[in-house]
Amino acid sequence: MSTPPTNDYAGDVTPQEAWDMVRDGALLVDVRTVGEWEQIGVPDTSSLETETHFIEWVRAGGVPNPEFADQLSATGVEPGTPIVFLCRSGQRSIGAAITATRLGLGPAYNVLEGFEGAPGTTGERDIEGWKVAGLPWKMPV
Repeated sequence: MSTPPTNDYAGDVTPQEAWDMVRDGALLVDVRTVGEWEQIGVPDTSSLETETHFIEWVRAGGVPNPEFADQLSATGVEPGTPIVFLCRSGQRSIGAAITATRLGLGPAYNVLEGFEGAPGTTGERDIEGWKVAGLPWKMPV
């Protein structure tokens, strides 16, 4: 694990560590917005014969998703199953990991760098993240 756990959630993992955890049975939850999924792409875990769950942490305009806890529970995740949360740059997913932990789910992890990572010197998001790590992704259908 990249960073040690806190009292609030189990800790932060790199995109590659997240992939390995999903391969080993963790649940992957992408908490970006519908617009981000549609315009930027989504993780493709089909080669692991598992699905990524898509639950917005906030909705368009930054409005918190009041149904987040119910939607997370609706995935059927059992207590004790690791959950890996992914957002654009590894910030919003911290809140999701904290919420899951408070719900008694997880251990819950945050993916450092997120799906795209922080912008580089050119302003492009091309220095870190799920996509830059070369992990599978696709544009949704």
